[in-house]
Amino acid sequence: MRQWILAGTVVAGLALLCQTADAGTRRHHTTDPRLQAASFIVGTGSTAGYFALRDWRLNSHGRLHGLTSAGAMTVTTMGCLALSPIVGTVMVRRELTFREAYALSADCVIPFIGGWLVNRAFDAHPEWEPKPAKRRR
Repeated sequence: MRQWILAGTVVAGLALLCQTADAGTRRHHTTDPRLQAASFIVGTGSTAGYFALRDWRLNSHGRLHGLTSAGAMTVTTMGCLALSPIVGTVMVRRELTFREAYALSADCVIPFIGGWLVNRAFDAHPEWEPKPAKRRR
């Protein structure tokens, strides 16, 4: 039975990697490499924080430091959600767009795939991005 579950998981994972054909205009949104670095740095820090809260053990059951495994995961995810936009803003030295802020936050919840999903959603719905404000003279 386990082998069928594993096979189903592999097939589902490969299906997510397939790309669909698009004959429309090609809209390639390039992500700033500094934002990718910010996401990686904060994500790595969150992972290290999780393992530090769990005494550097992967399979420790019960409470450690007053937190269960799910509690430690929740705390570090919330920390990542709070710090990612801050670190991203400092690294690019400008205000983040909605797309960038949401992608950084989504990478905290679903590592590596979250930002990609946000970019796909914003490409499918360009009305979500606010129009730049007109400057008054």
